[in-house]
Amino acid sequence: MNVALILLTTALVVAVAILAAVGAGFLARIDQATVPAAITRAAAVFAAVLTLACAATGAVASVIR
Repeated sequence: MNVALILLTTALVVAVAILAAVGAGFLARIDQATVPAAITRAAAVFAAVLTLACAATGAVASVIR
């Protein structure tokens, strides 16, 4: 049960990160950014969302213990 919960949570976090990255790339293209610049912005947002999720997980884990 715990393994399934961890896998589902991980999948949800990655899905949210991908959606945020796609949104950032789309907004960058609307703002007349070049394709490489839009991909760079999308990658930065993807990494930021995953970093924030890891930080939040660490904070919650330290409070629970």
